Amino acid sequence: MPEPQKATAPTSALDRYFKISERGSSIAAEFRGGLAAFFAMSYIVVLNPLVIGTGADASERTLGIAPVAAVTALVAGVMTILMGVIAKQPFAMAAGLGVNALLASTIATTPNLTWADIMGLVVLAGLIMTVLVLTGFRTAVFEAVPESLKTAIVVGIGFFISFIGLVDSGIIRRMPDAAGTTVPVTLGAGGHLLGWPTLVFLFGLFFTIALFIRNVKGAILWGVLASTALSLILEAVVPSGSVKKAATGWSLNVPSLADMKFTTPNFSLIGSADLFGAFTHIGPLAASLLVFTILLSVFFDAMGVSVGLAAEAGTMKDGKVEDIDKVLLVDAFGSVVGGGASGSANQIFVESATGIGAGARTGFANIVTGVLFLLAIFISPLVTIVPFEAVAPALVVVGFLMIRQAVNIDWTDWGLGIPAFL
Repeated sequence: MPEPQKATAPTSALDRYFKISERGSSIAAEFRGGLAAFFAMSYIVVLNPLVIGTGADASERTLGIAPVAAVTALVAGVMTILMGVIAKQPFAMAAGLGVNALLASTIATTPNLTWADIMGLVVLAGLIMTVLVLTGFRTAVFEAVPESLKTAIVVGIGFFISFIGLVDSGIIRRMPDAAGTTVPVTLGAGGHLLGWPTLVFLFGLFFTIALFIRNVKGAILWGVLASTALSLILEAVVPSGSVKKAATGWSLNVPSLADMKFTTPNFSLIGSADLFGAFTHIGPLAASLLVFTILLSVFFDAMGVSVGLAAEAGTMKDGKVEDIDKVLLVDAFGSVVGGGASGSANQIFVESATGIGAGARTGFANIVTGVLFLLAIFISPLVTIVPFEAVAPALVVVGFLMIRQAVNIDWTDWGLGIPAFL
């Protein structure tokens, strides 16, 4: 991380508002930081649609890859700009990987629930969290929770995300037993790593790791692009087809330029959430428990991430994140807007650290990142050709980035270490 410049007197209204000179930064540094943050996070426009856009709900309906891609870029752009303007922190936002995995792999399997019902639950969780912020409750809890537990929450989500990536890539597979259940798991196809899709995943994983080691900006995005290119070549030369036809096939999208349909952005999902549909379809008690589950996930997620980012950016005052109440308010509103657009709850992204490392210190960097996300709306239809094997490495790597924070947990204190482990 570059050393911050010496604080100087503000030179303009923009400088004063974002505290650019006060925090020892410059317009050029903020621009570089915003650009780096976008390249580090832009994979979410590809990844989120494949996580929640392909899974069927109780009515066998999917949200669709292209519509989810469009709202993912739109909401990320809007919320990132809001975070910059209101909280003035270089904390970019997008659809949270922990929450969308929870929605797709767990809540969407609930009988009688539709995606509209599920996104309604996300909105309700966001509204409740907004009230908790406005009343000061969430801020009080934020400051009361020990640092080790805040970090443990981030680490736990990291393990979950990595496991989802390994499952979706086909490295870990469900293995039906005699009773037809899918509880046991196995390695690859019949205990072996076979097939071109597996090769694409392994290539993407090691290529992305190599880019990270060499500090290449946008390593995750380049990894996804390179893996997608390799998958297109392999499918054209040695077709694998779908996993539904062969165990060595592609798990979701079969990569093919012939199947690519480039259309204008599809915003049909905006406003489709049913706020109280779940209460009608599964009952008030079950729906309330699901709202609480989502609320619990998003309530604590910003804790460890914002503290870590603020410490790296130098925006801590007296051991507290500067303007933390505004940070938490925008974070809570991200669930309302994300759920209302059916793109999942939007949260502060740990990849914002890439922008901070490139020089971002203020919310002006978020303006740059947000505008780039809005421009990305117009290329979102391209994600229909990206196979999950090309983006699963991103899940594993992001999981690693979150898990490595375990070193900050005080394992020598049993009163903190044991709760953190659990």
